[in-house]
Amino acid sequence: MPRPISATVSVSALAHNLAAVRRHLDQTAAAASGLPPSIWAVIKANAYGHGIEQAVAGFSKAQGLAMLDLDEAVRCREAGWGGPILLLEGFFNPSDLDIVDRYHLSTTVHNREQLDMLARARLSRRVDIMLKLNTGMNRLGFSPAAYAAAHERAMLLQQQGTLGSVGKMTHFACADGPQGVNEQLGLFNSVTHKLPGAISVCNSAATLRFAEIAVGSETQTHWVRPGICLYGASPFADAEAVSFGLKPAMSLRSEIIAVQELKAGDSVGYGAIFRAERSMRIGIVACGYADGYPRHAATGTPVVVAGIRTQLVGRVSMDMLIVDLEPIPAAGVGTPVSLWGEDGPSVDEVAQAAGTIGYELLCALAPRVPVTRDA
Repeated sequence: MPRPISATVSVSALAHNLAAVRRHLDQTAAAASGLPPSIWAVIKANAYGHGIEQAVAGFSKAQGLAMLDLDEAVRCREAGWGGPILLLEGFFNPSDLDIVDRYHLSTTVHNREQLDMLARARLSRRVDIMLKLNTGMNRLGFSPAAYAAAHERAMLLQQQGTLGSVGKMTHFACADGPQGVNEQLGLFNSVTHKLPGAISVCNSAATLRFAEIAVGSETQTHWVRPGICLYGASPFADAEAVSFGLKPAMSLRSEIIAVQELKAGDSVGYGAIFRAERSMRIGIVACGYADGYPRHAATGTPVVVAGIRTQLVGRVSMDMLIVDLEPIPAAGVGTPVSLWGEDGPSVDEVAQAAGTIGYELLCALAPRVPVTRDA
């Protein structure tokens, strides 16, 4: 028998979350008497740990998909996706353009070297690009001073038949916090407002809280790039995913594989960082940091056992963690445990208790954990 740990990915939850974001965008656009933006559903990092094929099925009504890896883009095509695919980091060497060409991919262009490679390429069709402006994130993108010249060169490549559409994009650093987007958006608009092309600026946080900036018109097309929210996790520290009508798409479950009876003063796990204040029962669960559960999750991290909420105690080890069974006196070997997801705590709750973010937990699900697809 295999270890009793497994993850379930709900395609219907993925589709529900996309529809919830779509409704939000449509309502915002209607209130502004404008046109709603198109959606690139971001499925990077193996769809945030949920699987490319599951994401292609769940996001079938998105206008486009966006990711980093060429291999994942090819998998989308092989899974039947025929719509736009955007490479968020672009391509890295001239040979990548053969795949961009063959699989009809769109690409971000964020540096002069990529424009050089495009200028030298021999392609069978035009390539659609999004030209990225660095507005303060200071990772990728042309500087404000260099952007106009880069856009002019891209338009020349368009005239020469190398490029198709040339859009404009940036990435917000603080859309999830009090600083917001105004400073970066102001810089973006000041640099790009006279330049033609579709616009894409909104990540998950901006899509949920600043959707009005992505409202389009008959003369200006907008795209948004939601990621983590489509998987039922929140991009915000101060708001739960459920408050936006989102459902968890991944559920991580296991079972109790042993029970121990502790006396007052007994310690638990490596480092003896937890000691029982009184007699108590604990359950040993088949899940550890080698499965993707955060090692730094502290005592008190929520866990659900047999449908009842309890807590983690002691230090998470490679293959096991320990839970307090005092609220569940009937629990024993084989009792089901929900670590996060539909019938357990939210992944955001677990992440917050572990001092990290839900993104990391979902993406860190280990290959040794079997994943099943739930329609």
